[in-house]
Amino acid sequence: MKKGMKYEVGMYGGSFNPLHMGHVDCIMKAASLCETLYIVISYRENNTDIDVKIKYRWIYQLTKHIGNVKIILLEDKLTNKADYVESLWEDDCKKVRNQICGKIDVVFCGSDYDEKSFWNVCYPESELVIFPRNKYNSTEIRSDVYGHWEWLPRVVRPYYTKKVLLIGSESCGKSTLTVNLANHYNTNYLEEVGRELSELSGTDTMMISEDFTRILLEHKIKEMKLMQYSNKILFEDTDCLITRFFMEFLKDENMEKNAELAESIAALNSYDLVLYLSPDVEWVQDGDRSEIIAADRDSFGNKIRELYDKFGFKSVVISGNYLERYEKAIEYIDKMLFVDK
Repeated sequence: MKKGMKYEVGMYGGSFNPLHMGHVDCIMKAASLCETLYIVISYRENNTDIDVKIKYRWIYQLTKHIGNVKIILLEDKLTNKADYVESLWEDDCKKVRNQICGKIDVVFCGSDYDEKSFWNVCYPESELVIFPRNKYNSTEIRSDVYGHWEWLPRVVRPYYTKKVLLIGSESCGKSTLTVNLANHYNTNYLEEVGRELSELSGTDTMMISEDFTRILLEHKIKEMKLMQYSNKILFEDTDCLITRFFMEFLKDENMEKNAELAESIAALNSYDLVLYLSPDVEWVQDGDRSEIIAADRDSFGNKIRELYDKFGFKSVVISGNYLERYEKAIEYIDKMLFVDK
């Protein structure tokens, strides 16, 4: 191609399992060299692959500002890359050509392929441009996602971000430990949404029913937003089931409907780790904490833990003084992140 000119139609394909910064670099370069760039997402409808809708969204979010990128899909019915033999190449090439509906002037690929690869064999009429892929490798990422976190584009990271939930009764150190852990891992945390909203009347004993509804909805919306910008982990100080516990304890007049909402949100929720903080630290009256709960902390704490067990959220117990809780929590979290390391 002459200097200053562009290819009319280009193609860049891959399984993007997951999409990494090497792919990003190739896509940006290829898009700048073409009038139209087709990105072919190869996908499998099984658990060896990331959902194609997720991969499609990654690439759409990455390229929507460019304007000359089109995304097409190519189903891979194999489960092993080694089974992709030359006899199958041409069939896939026909499927791609049928979607592009015209001549492909150039095929782009990374330097993990060479001129003997199927890209050159199946598209002999197209020029082959090989971009250096440097250090990036999807196989290495899959074997150790968190050890290769910097290889993942911002749009991909939420897919792998873990969620750690802290639960327990009042005055067991949840809020402080949540912030401390977020600072330790240099990431985001979701504060207890109900703390501020429960004080709209000055005391939680005078909460109205819509306060509980608002707590439930705001917590979930904030969680979804924070997941987009977290660094490997999002820490959460309580959730919808703690709200459910308190709406029963405080006798919400609209208990039936709010409980239904809380349980529906719980059915949508998932956590990679749930830490139950045992009420074995000193009780601190901070604001409007219940003296009824203070008088029987173990019993109310067990009710909370049983509620989470009922909805399928198994927790691990964190106890001891504040330093012991902090160190034990880090031990559990590191084991979660680096389970095979």
